[in-house]
Amino acid sequence: MAVINERVEARYYERSGDSYICRLCPHNCRISVGNYGRCGSRRADEDMLVAYSYGKVSSLCVDPVEKKPLYHYRPGSRCFSVGGVGCNMSCKHCQNYAISQLPSGKKRSTYKKPDEIVNLCRNEKQDAIAFTYNEPMIWFEYIMDVMKADPELQLILVTNGLVSEEPLRELCRVTDAMNIDIKGFTDEFYMKVCGAHLKDVLRSAEIVHGCGVHLELTYLVIPGYNDSDGEIEEFCRWVRDSLSEDVPVHFTRFHPDNEMMDVQWTPVETVMHCRDMAMEAGLNYAYVGNTLTDSADDTYCPECGATVIKRLGYLVDPVSLDGDRCAACRHRMNIRL
Repeated sequence: MAVINERVEARYYERSGDSYICRLCPHNCRISVGNYGRCGSRRADEDMLVAYSYGKVSSLCVDPVEKKPLYHYRPGSRCFSVGGVGCNMSCKHCQNYAISQLPSGKKRSTYKKPDEIVNLCRNEKQDAIAFTYNEPMIWFEYIMDVMKADPELQLILVTNGLVSEEPLRELCRVTDAMNIDIKGFTDEFYMKVCGAHLKDVLRSAEIVHGCGVHLELTYLVIPGYNDSDGEIEEFCRWVRDSLSEDVPVHFTRFHPDNEMMDVQWTPVETVMHCRDMAMEAGLNYAYVGNTLTDSADDTYCPECGATVIKRLGYLVDPVSLDGDRCAACRHRMNIRL
């Protein structure tokens, strides 16, 4: 990867006549000189395709890891969260549209070199860095360089999963945990609401799980769009059969935002019903999000039923956890410490 006059050359592209074809994600954008890819993070210059969003930081925060959400990865810990600009989906309900969907020149950001981001993370006494808020996959070159600057950091990616196989496998070699949004379970929903294809996201989740990266899934339940029993049941069966019954799933309440202000909040009863369907399908770990509950965010041992971790919001109490085992029956849990 070349750096020329502070421009960073993109990876995973090819020249095609007077244009470039970006191969970072399944969109395979053809970008003519002077233009940008669909995600806004690729600019075609005369001599190369530029990683235009490289180092452009929009957001910094120290978060509970549960906010990602990751309930089975270092429970109760915190991470240094970093957001960039741009996204390769165009979700009508995106709550971070101000950094993900505005034209490239209007996104406020501050340039940070990889070693500067590492220093900020370490200065906050954090040993885990999470790329989140916007879509991290389009920040591929920057993330890889951050990890080269400090290979000892734990890396978390919160992603829509829309990325091609080769760069995803490369990322998996440096990533410790990933939360992938499964935004619905029909291609019609993905095309209409998100501008992508369901199969590409499912394939990414299968690759991540196969690579041994800790994986959790989030399903944002939108009334009237992706909340039918048939769709939720099909999603749960796919998790069980194509991934594992031990992959944690988070059913999250929708709230009106962006272009979907006319859609109501998801009723609490709906996400609780989704959780029930997940458990009935044989998933061992199903949770609800964007609401406080007495027990639906607790982790239970799938072997003996003991409450292993109690949660209230981001308060975490490992009441019966011994390492990665249930203290009551010694069953090994899918928990990374």
